[in-house]
Amino acid sequence: MSVFRSIVFSAVVAGCLVGAAVTAAQLFSTVPLILKAETYERGSTDAAAKTAPAAHEHADRQPADHQHVDHDHGSDAWEPKDGWQRNSFTAAANILTAIGFALLLSGIYALRGQPVSWHEGVLWGLAGFAVFTIAPGLGLPPEPPGVPAAALEARQIWWIATAAATAAGLGLFVFKRTVWAAVLGFCLIVAPHVIGAPQLADRHTDVPEALSHQFAVAVTLTSFLFWVLLGSLTSVAYRRFSA
Repeated sequence: MSVFRSIVFSAVVAGCLVGAAVTAAQLFSTVPLILKAETYERGSTDAAAKTAPAAHEHADRQPADHQHVDHDHGSDAWEPKDGWQRNSFTAAANILTAIGFALLLSGIYALRGQPVSWHEGVLWGLAGFAVFTIAPGLGLPPEPPGVPAAALEARQIWWIATAAATAAGLGLFVFKRTVWAAVLGFCLIVAPHVIGAPQLADRHTDVPEALSHQFAVAVTLTSFLFWVLLGSLTSVAYRRFSA
């Protein structure tokens, strides 16, 4: 079997298994917390809606050239219904995400040119956990619905830069093993946190702080499960298909 087919087949098999396992874990960990947080989010929206008539009445008394109406069409957007439909979309997203990262890991295993055992796969999975969860989460921890956040584009740029810098820094630590590489790797890992993640000055929310903390812990634990399973199962699958 060609190397390319081995990479693809191992990624699909491992990704489907890991995505299904993580979805099952989320049904008992993060999903109940999301549903609970959404009740606070809807409560805030309803409260804001009750004040809307007064705001529009005040706006009607203003000169036409000074009026500014901010229409919110978020309630008209389609979203999956609670229950099997929402869980199905969650499972599909988890599986596709797992397959994507499994392709990355399988490609790394192929470039190594030698078999990777399952416990070595776990180490690669832990590296992925550090790069894509721990490092970005230090500046932008997972937030449940209803918690305000900075502009999406700024957060995405910081997240991607942090993951890339952390991956490069760990690579220098592991593969170079020289003083200059260690110093440069440390600087790369620390730099995004010295710059700081984009934050809001005012973060008023009705979501309890305890619920936000529980959600961050639950997301981190499920991500840990995701990466450990993905690293080990991808290595096993790649060994099987490349044999």
